[in-house]
Amino acid sequence: MPGSAGIPPDYPFDEGGNRSPWQQKILESILLESVREQRRSRRWGILFKSLTFVYLFALLFVFLGDWQSATPIPSGRYTALIDIEGVIAANQDASADNIVGALRAAFEDDKTAGVILRINSPGGSPVQAGYVFDEIKRLRAKHPAIPLYAVVTDVCASGGYYIAAAADKIYANKASIVGSIGVRMDSFGFVEAMEKLGVERRLLTSGDSKGLLDPFLPLKESEVRHVKNMLDTIHKQFIATVKEGRGDRLLENEQLFTGLMWTGEQGLKLGLVDELRSASEVAREVIGADQMRNFTPRRDLLQRVTDRLGMAMANSLLTLGAGNIR
Repeated sequence: MPGSAGIPPDYPFDEGGNRSPWQQKILESILLESVREQRRSRRWGILFKSLTFVYLFALLFVFLGDWQSATPIPSGRYTALIDIEGVIAANQDASADNIVGALRAAFEDDKTAGVILRINSPGGSPVQAGYVFDEIKRLRAKHPAIPLYAVVTDVCASGGYYIAAAADKIYANKASIVGSIGVRMDSFGFVEAMEKLGVERRLLTSGDSKGLLDPFLPLKESEVRHVKNMLDTIHKQFIATVKEGRGDRLLENEQLFTGLMWTGEQGLKLGLVDELRSASEVAREVIGADQMRNFTPRRDLLQRVTDRLGMAMANSLLTLGAGNIR
């Protein structure tokens, strides 16, 4: 009993009924650790609940978006709309496979009065753009009664303009960006950085130029000339394609094929643009079918859920992390 005579030294209480200092510290440590553990458990619980909510919300958002976008197909003739968004490259939304598939579906539809390519792209692969250009020319020849127009929203540069040049006419907003008829190749050099770090590059090849433009080796003038010649060849192909599509509408201007970009208003004067109109204006006033049906390929449900869930989870984690910062 506390306060009794003959209390052993390791008894929890001293003669005054109080815990010894070391016991008090141990008890405080245990209590603090228990509180921390409860806080950690609560945070993990909040995290899992948040992720579950985000998952269910993403599913609801996707299904709701599908339901809202599932508008009935117009009963009469309509304008077929195909969006070209982002970088034009293989395995992307704006790949040749996706665009060509949409073009074929639009031209082969009996109710299509005209086709609009609504372009918002900084460019991309000249190969992918070339595939689309060639297919547009083929479809226009096969279906001469169906016009195809390109409508620029924000940007139609480089490979985007490569595709637009195949259209019957190009429309844009006065503030749109058009042009950039040129070719580029980007690279970096780390030679001096490696020397300062004391890193040695060891490259074994079976061909003298197999290490062409290796960023860890000094540039060779012969390799630079070769790459520049290759880019010039692609540039000439680009210029020939634009001239084929635009013909005598292009103004004779030495700056036209230098890679410069212009506004839609400037492009109108240079012959890069035919008129300043929006997609809805072209459908209503040029094609004569103001009802539009979108033929743009859509990602499957799993991809859309994954994309939206990923963005929502990232936002949730950032919010949770910000809330835990002290």
